[in-house]
Amino acid sequence: MNPILIVDDEVEMRIAMSETLKHAGYPVEVSHNAIDALNKFKKNVYAMVVTDMTMPKRSGLELLKDIKALKPEMPVLMVTAYATIDTAIEAMKNGAFDYIQKPFKSDVFTFKVDRALNMSKEERAHAAPRAAATVEERSVVGPGEIKEIVTADEGMLHMLGMADNIARSKATVLIQSESGTGKELLARFIHNRSDRADGPFVAVNCAALPDTLLESELFGHRKGAFTGAIQDHKGRFEQAHAGSILLDEISEMALPLQAKLLRVLQEYEVDRIGGKEPIPVDVRVIATTNRELFSYVEQGKFREDLYYRLNVIPLKLPPLRERKGDIPLLADHFVKMHAAKNARKAVSISGEAMEVLCHYNWRGNVRELENVMERALLLCDSKEIQPPHLMMSGVALLPANGKATPAKAGKGAKGARSGKDKTAGANGKNGSGHSSANALGIAVGMSMKDVEKKLIFETLRDTGGNRTQAAKVLSISIRTLRNKLNEYAAEGDLPDFEMQD
Repeated sequence: MNPILIVDDEVEMRIAMSETLKHAGYPVEVSHNAIDALNKFKKNVYAMVVTDMTMPKRSGLELLKDIKALKPEMPVLMVTAYATIDTAIEAMKNGAFDYIQKPFKSDVFTFKVDRALNMSKEERAHAAPRAAATVEERSVVGPGEIKEIVTADEGMLHMLGMADNIARSKATVLIQSESGTGKELLARFIHNRSDRADGPFVAVNCAALPDTLLESELFGHRKGAFTGAIQDHKGRFEQAHAGSILLDEISEMALPLQAKLLRVLQEYEVDRIGGKEPIPVDVRVIATTNRELFSYVEQGKFREDLYYRLNVIPLKLPPLRERKGDIPLLADHFVKMHAAKNARKAVSISGEAMEVLCHYNWRGNVRELENVMERALLLCDSKEIQPPHLMMSGVALLPANGKATPAKAGKGAKGARSGKDKTAGANGKNGSGHSSANALGIAVGMSMKDVEKKLIFETLRDTGGNRTQAAKVLSISIRTLRNKLNEYAAEGDLPDFEMQD
């Protein structure tokens, strides 16, 4: 086959890329700058080009434009760094096949090269526009738009590449990851890149409804099937026909419903409650959970046969603490997004504030980071977000004059880095925004039941009465939370604020 042309002004990178591809069985040729590479490209025939983005005299972006002008179908893989992600987006718009971030992993690099070379000319012609849209969605989201995954992390990009590859199949997908990592965003990512992208995307929270209502919600019912069934009702599976259905918190589904779901996955037809004939459906099923689902199988809480039906394509999003290189990108993205939503001017993030963000443990993952950045933006009354605006563990609160005061060294400062600060701020809340034990009024001698009740009520207050969000913060199912609230109501004790799902 024709060689792959590698272009980079750094000797070490040229050697690393060429040796990686040689080891994979590809012939290579190297060039030290864009001018030399263009001269070689005009004289020789290459299978594809791999070029660095930032080089002296002439950039990789300019080389890309030159190559596309000479040979539009030539696949070009851009090599970029975090600081040039915006330029990578522009490169994709100008026809780059894909991009890879420095420092790269060998398997990710060869995967992208294999993918480029194994595509037909027609597929490559359509891949660049689609890839450009993908990078834009990962990097920039305007107000009111559907959120997309924002990342420059190699592991995440590799996982998204896998998701992109299987998107056009009908195989079921099981996403098992911690709360707040973006499981629904990944599900939408798969749907939007599938042949069903023009069809409906229907999301169902399996923990949000009692079992009897969930069965009707999923599979539908006929008029008169039960008291209150005054008309025929199409279930979510029927509503998702020719599209995708997301079964969120699948681990919370009761065993009898699991049996009925298994039949849908086997036969691709649903039986409405009170119906006489099965109704065929054409749906792609994506299930998500923040639990280790196989442990539920071992405990007898989840059907083993259903587990294997769902686990055809297993995917896992890493927690934010394992992709800390994304924190600067995400923090800046959330500031811009919420500035647009709140009609405020976007501000920069100080180096000190960014250091706090990068050393924090992020138990709530990306969702927690988004909340912190929205809060910091709204509290910031200057051109730059400072550590006190974050209101996080170990960071001093804003004093009366509104000027930032760094946290003193010691236990509080340590908490900013470990995420385990045990002290409370002046407002009775710890740095994560959650109430401390003292603010809750917890004291020695209280029963565990009363402590639990106070914790639940305070969490609901912090989440604005949102039961679903409070359940996630407390790491319990919404069904468990509802049962607790019903128990408190029977005792005549309810929060003094309105609640909602």
